[in-house]
Amino acid sequence: MNESTSRRPAYARLLDRAVRILAARDHSEQELRRKLSAPVMTKNGPQAPEGTEEDIDRVIAWCHEQHYLDDSRFVARFIAGRSRKGYGPARIRQELNQKGIARESIEKAMRDCDIDWAALAREQAIRKYGEPLAKEFSEKVKIQRFLLYRGFLMEDIQDIWRNFTD
Repeated sequence: MNESTSRRPAYARLLDRAVRILAARDHSEQELRRKLSAPVMTKNGPQAPEGTEEDIDRVIAWCHEQHYLDDSRFVARFIAGRSRKGYGPARIRQELNQKGIARESIEKAMRDCDIDWAALAREQAIRKYGEPLAKEFSEKVKIQRFLLYRGFLMEDIQDIWRNFTD
């Protein structure tokens, strides 16, 4: 550790680290907490985190006050980003749950988003398997399995063939 970092309090170093982390992209509170309590990589290898849980709590509170950390904004942006990448609602819910977002917040954000999941499922199927989509059972099963893996609900997947105009 050099002289300049040894004189700075752990709270200030944690605050700088939190701002750098949040400048890259939005994070959930749990993600930020985990990253702040993780060891820091230095030239000499991993260095144990210096701040206490109280310091981390103060940093988190400051980030909330400055509106740098907002779980509802994070959820809305996460849903929009993952849906643009072709993932369905079930997979997005699972990923948000893993990031420590409350189920109520996830459900509210999913209701508020204006994404047509059936149309997105059809778009992903066409993108992967080409148009026109197969009508044979074995090919339909392959497409369904792919869309289920991507996180689409079975009712949205079945809408692809139910609304088939040929």
